[in-house]
Amino acid sequence: MKRSVLRAAAAVLAGVVLAAIPACGGGGSKAGTVKVAIVSNCTHKFWDICEAGAKEGGREFDADVIFRQPKSNTVADQMEIVEQVQKLGISGLAVSVIKPEDQTTDLKRIGGKVNLLTLDTDAPDSGRLCFVGVDNFAAGQDAGRLVKQALPDGGTVALFIGNTTQANSKGRIAGVLTELGGKDVRKDVEEGRYADTYGKYTLYRKEPITDATVEDKALSNAGDVLEALKDKPNVCLVGLFAYNPPALVEATRSKKLVGKVKIVGFDEDLVTLDAIDKGEVVGSISQDPYNYGKESVKWLAKLGRGEAKKGDLPQTPTPHKLLLKAADTPKPAGSTAPVEPAAKFADKIRDALSKK
Repeated sequence: MKRSVLRAAAAVLAGVVLAAIPACGGGGSKAGTVKVAIVSNCTHKFWDICEAGAKEGGREFDADVIFRQPKSNTVADQMEIVEQVQKLGISGLAVSVIKPEDQTTDLKRIGGKVNLLTLDTDAPDSGRLCFVGVDNFAAGQDAGRLVKQALPDGGTVALFIGNTTQANSKGRIAGVLTELGGKDVRKDVEEGRYADTYGKYTLYRKEPITDATVEDKALSNAGDVLEALKDKPNVCLVGLFAYNPPALVEATRSKKLVGKVKIVGFDEDLVTLDAIDKGEVVGSISQDPYNYGKESVKWLAKLGRGEAKKGDLPQTPTPHKLLLKAADTPKPAGSTAPVEPAAKFADKIRDALSKK
């Protein structure tokens, strides 16, 4: 009799213990913490801001967040990390895709195992459930409008960017050149064709100047171009990746060309924001990487718990902002983006990074 009572008690206890263990697996559970991952396209302060947002999203939406930044902007480095993290029991993954044409097949395979999103730069044919990011073509057009505002009579424009292969790279370049020339050049940019002039503007070197996302190379590129153009009137340098505008700022300061050469930026590096506040940079286009991270985690957590399906996810781009010196700084003609003062935005970033 005692043995049967003990056996019954043990069975009840085992049931209680099992009931207390949260369900796990690729699809996640309908309640409790899920594990999700974000893999960036390189290592940079831009992604530190995104990681701060992702960690906040983890706290708010009850998710364990794995955040990885590849050491180099190469498909091999990124996909090695992607393959590693998808074996760690995650229910969802967001990737900033480096070269869609080389990664789509593998991303489709991985998307069959976990919920897959893209952020910052897209791979629309990968089967991803949604893209968290701005319309890079439209954002590039606003950068072009800032150039036109800075050089209303035309001039020489140099474009600086990490590469011309990512979807966001192509979109930004095409947006700038379309705005300057008044003709849609997305197909030309997709195929790597560039012209000498776009409307009243000459494209220096007849192509974007790339640096393989190496910051030292970005700085040397900036110095070389400034040396070549130092005696030319009406010059505007456009930095299209987050680290490019700070390199342009440093180079113009070192060559004592602040004010003579105009700078238009992209993203929200603190050096860029400080330079906008000082009047050394015309303005920058903000994607708000903090919210990229937070939104990605939000949707991956909801998908993992079965609280959302594909139709619930955002299917339109994230709006971009213009970062200018002050709220009442005139916007360039044709822009409908909201304006935020650079110094105010810098305070937000510092606060976010302090909580990372």
